[in-house]
Amino acid sequence: MTEPGPTGVESLNKLLDFRLSDDDDRWAAAYPGDAVSRQPVHTCYVPADLVAADTPQQWGEAALALVDEHGPTPAAMAGVLWPSLGATVTEMSEVLPRVRLALATLPVEDLRIDLEDGYGLRPDAEEDAAALAAGRILGGWAGRTGAPLVSGVRIKSLWPTTRARAIRSLDLVLAAAAAAGGLPPGFVVTLPKVAAVTHVAAMVEMCEALEAGHGLSPGSIRLELQIEVPQAVIGADGSSPVPAMIVAAAGRCIGLHYGTYDFSAAMRVSGRFQALDHPLADAAKAVMQLAAAGTGVRVSDGSTNVMPQGSRAEVHAAWALHARLVRRQYERALYQGWDMHPGHLVTRHLTSHVMLRRELPVAAARLRAYLDRSATGTVDEPATAKALSSALVRAVDCGAVDVAEVSETSGLDMATIRLLTR
Repeated sequence: MTEPGPTGVESLNKLLDFRLSDDDDRWAAAYPGDAVSRQPVHTCYVPADLVAADTPQQWGEAALALVDEHGPTPAAMAGVLWPSLGATVTEMSEVLPRVRLALATLPVEDLRIDLEDGYGLRPDAEEDAAALAAGRILGGWAGRTGAPLVSGVRIKSLWPTTRARAIRSLDLVLAAAAAAGGLPPGFVVTLPKVAAVTHVAAMVEMCEALEAGHGLSPGSIRLELQIEVPQAVIGADGSSPVPAMIVAAAGRCIGLHYGTYDFSAAMRVSGRFQALDHPLADAAKAVMQLAAAGTGVRVSDGSTNVMPQGSRAEVHAAWALHARLVRRQYERALYQGWDMHPGHLVTRHLTSHVMLRRELPVAAARLRAYLDRSATGTVDEPATAKALSSALVRAVDCGAVDVAEVSETSGLDMATIRLLTR
């Protein structure tokens, strides 16, 4: 009697490969996986008329001065942020020196020179000069120690009233940057008030033309889409245009940024209640996260309009609010947000460091058990192992933990952990 062979199965495999190969290719193109480069913890927006080559260092110095004045010790800072973070004096003792180091060496991880709402409508000659100055600053950051990891410019929108100004300003920025040393690593252009897929497609055509005109390699101009128009979240046909916007960007889109106040105002939210944690804001950001999942496009939260300035009580209140919002973002898988004031750097870095250090013992133990196939109270899937390892990579990248701490706690080297993120 002959044993049954695999002949039928082999034929079925070939049939399924034939029928699904096109779909396999489309899926791989649309969903290449998460980006593996370091993600900044924030994006700092500075109006073009207020930015200078040393703005990142100025912001860091101002942030350190606020720490020295309003929270100089771990005990003092723990007291200020206890309602927001529940951080102990011991945790602050571990984190505060690391944050001081970050503020002294790389205070601003991502900076956008703003030619849109933060800059406003100016005479053409004035904006021409600002765009050229912005380009020179960006060109000067190419290869400069202490420069932001990511930098670029936010132009005006492609709506009719500002379209020509947007094109002209970006053209001037690129020309000045090329003359000053070239585009810095991580250069990106933020396109605000995107409302339709056609805006993105037109922006891609504009980028291609400008790259050709300035002798830049194809794809040099990467894009962030600012989602602040409700119709960008839910279109007239009831579907969300965001996934199609990512496709229309033709591989240029690296980020979706939530625009807090334009979106809230368009939804008729009273000025008193416009905030990052409004339910409508959460709904919009959830759609953005779902649309970006698996595409390699990252989602960033917006900003708070409460600035840490004034009296000690006012600074402490603003820090407590900002720390609560940054913690809330982190818990909702939003690892980046906007910062609009040097004082926000304090609570951005402190909160990110506290949250990431809390990941270390949990993620390390679960990864070790996952790889050892240990019997524990938690059964993790490969996808969860990816999320756990990604948290450790984020912690090391921003300086919240050291490689030695990760290795000692997990028993794994960083090469293995980075492999698990993929």
